[in-house]
Amino acid sequence: MTPTLYSYRRCPYAMRARMALKYAGIQVEHREIELRNKPQSMLQLSPKGTVPVLRIDDLVLDQSLDILHWALQQSDPHGWREVDEPIANSWIEKNDGPFKTLVDQYKYPNRFPELDPEAVLDEALQVMLIPMDQALQNFQYLMGGRLTWVDVAIFPFIRQFSMVDPKKFEQLPIPAVKKWLNQQLESELFDSVMQKHPTWKD
Repeated sequence: MTPTLYSYRRCPYAMRARMALKYAGIQVEHREIELRNKPQSMLQLSPKGTVPVLRIDDLVLDQSLDILHWALQQSDPHGWREVDEPIANSWIEKNDGPFKTLVDQYKYPNRFPELDPEAVLDEALQVMLIPMDQALQNFQYLMGGRLTWVDVAIFPFIRQFSMVDPKKFEQLPIPAVKKWLNQQLESELFDSVMQKHPTWKD
């Protein structure tokens, strides 16, 4: 049976999963959801109601990193998995933890009226963007001289952050991050997973 992927085009978690599945050459039945009207078939598989959700026969994966790692276990043509695990995990914990919180605070200031957007931006720089820029000044990618799963897992969140205020992002003192981001944005892989799909209805 072809695996079924429930996804939402702009969700950064779904993006990282789609990129890994595409890279690994795994064909899926793509079901594009509507956030306000989630299909019952997805909620039955994963009651938490967030994407991505991947069903492979009797196996259900509803965490983006689990889907990413499952895909790479099936096929990893360019050695994306060959990384220093402690360093890789450190980047992911920083991205999926404090940085994702800051992205949401920066993107939705009306939800966090008690926070100063400039202070949020500054913290995002200190927590994630400046450390990334320092790493990328020495190497083309976060883990060294070639693309790995760590770049692909983090890229959608940097993209999301950059799109909140593109003019301001362009002025930030992180040239290596901007160059790295543009490389990912212009890649065939990213382009291939951003095609539009009709909304799936049960």
